[in-house]
Amino acid sequence: MIRLKPGRSTRSIYLVLAGLSLALHLLLAIFCLSVLQTACILPNSSTIKRTDDQSISHSSSSSAASSSHKLPTIPQNEENHKLIAKALHPKEKYSFVNANEKKLTAPGKGIQKVKGRSKLEALFKHPLYNLPRPELQEADWLLRLKTNEHAEDSESEEEREDEGYDKLNWTNDVETHPPWLRFHLGISRWELYNRKDPNLAQLTHYLATKQILRAVQKTGGTQLKLLISFPNYGEALLKPMRQARDAETDVNLFYFSDFERHNAEIAAFHLDRVLGFNRIPPVVGRLINVTTEIREITTDNRLSRSFFTSPAGNICFYGQCEYYCSSEHPVCGQPHALEVSLAAMLPDLTIAPRRSWRSPWRRAYSHKKLAKWEKDAAYCDTVKKTPPYSHGTRLVDLIDMAILDFLMSNMDRHHYETFEEFGNDTFLLHLDNGRAFGRHSQDEPSILAPLKQCCRIRRSTLLRLRLLSLTSFRLSDVMRDSLPQDPLAGVAPLLSEAHLSALDRRLAAVLQVVQSCQEQHTD
Repeated sequence: MIRLKPGRSTRSIYLVLAGLSLALHLLLAIFCLSVLQTACILPNSSTIKRTDDQSISHSSSSSAASSSHKLPTIPQNEENHKLIAKALHPKEKYSFVNANEKKLTAPGKGIQKVKGRSKLEALFKHPLYNLPRPELQEADWLLRLKTNEHAEDSESEEEREDEGYDKLNWTNDVETHPPWLRFHLGISRWELYNRKDPNLAQLTHYLATKQILRAVQKTGGTQLKLLISFPNYGEALLKPMRQARDAETDVNLFYFSDFERHNAEIAAFHLDRVLGFNRIPPVVGRLINVTTEIREITTDNRLSRSFFTSPAGNICFYGQCEYYCSSEHPVCGQPHALEVSLAAMLPDLTIAPRRSWRSPWRRAYSHKKLAKWEKDAAYCDTVKKTPPYSHGTRLVDLIDMAILDFLMSNMDRHHYETFEEFGNDTFLLHLDNGRAFGRHSQDEPSILAPLKQCCRIRRSTLLRLRLLSLTSFRLSDVMRDSLPQDPLAGVAPLLSEAHLSALDRRLAAVLQVVQSCQEQHTD
């Protein structure tokens, strides 16, 4: 028998067949993987067309607010159109758990992990938190560094080092800038900071750990707060702990009679970030020594004269302010340790002036009188005809702020601020949140008056609120993930479980108001 040896052509055929077989197996594996991933994606994860300046208006008296700066949009297919239409105009009462989630989740139990990540991580990876942004132009940045030839410096390096400041070595290279300067240079027309900026973590670490050089009382405001200075010219606003974290405000107190809460400032920053607003400066908690980090280094005589030792042996002070600055209302250490909040300061008013605006829905701050909006159900019709609310996005920006305030039960929003550099076409600063999170056992519906009376809300805000009402992205759960782990053992958490539960309850109330507006105004 004669055996034939395979030629080169035969071996080539074998190799081609083997390659085709391997390619088919790879394609099959990729297809199966994509099917498995698709099964885990919630309906709201679909790509969504959106302009951040667009609002949803159900008022028949005026058209929706819009901005001259349009964001690029993402193409969407017919199915995505249907999902958005259903989300914006539901025919039934809003449900917190959709049908797909009910199949994946046991009754009464939330999904603590989404595809192996925490709910907060999954939330920030959702398309609604990664929408395209407008391309920033030169005029859209708040600050720019001066060149070396234009920089003026009157102090010598020796004087700075004697005062405890670090030697300056800043250049145009961003790597040489301290975190607070990077924060200031990152402020744009549309937001106070970019959530994805790695400098945010560096800034919060800086506030929590950097040596305190000076502490003086900050002027203005009704309650005690201090201005803190750090070695490389950074500054922070300090609010001291005045009462226990879990102490609920007395029901007999008016909204303007309560202590400001240091933990409310911290929680407000995290809630603002979770909602996707990015309009509150970064805030951290810190444990300081009132003797070595305030009393011994302050140059403020008014502050230093107010220090005393309590009968219990604790070091206390009270400073000077309009309310609660007396020996009857002191701030006391244990005996020296004091818990405080530290908020990153905005750029100095001399280089970045801000304008203060009186809120149209400001309260009367009286025991007996009512404000105009409390007596006139059609009050919003007047506001919509008044600049700057008659055009642009100012009205929906104000409604964003009202929703934030309602969720954290802050009734003390009498003014708000904007950067003058950007005129009326910019975001609102959500500053001074110390009176938030006072009561968890009851809600204050009047805070939502702008939303109820105007029946207008920004599209992206509504979609994010609905996302946060889903079991997979429950607001209370992502807030629990967002709040820092407390380094102090044996104390109450920054926000109690009762406050976290109240967030979910209030979110349901906000969505119910939107539902009512949609039922009343079918146009």
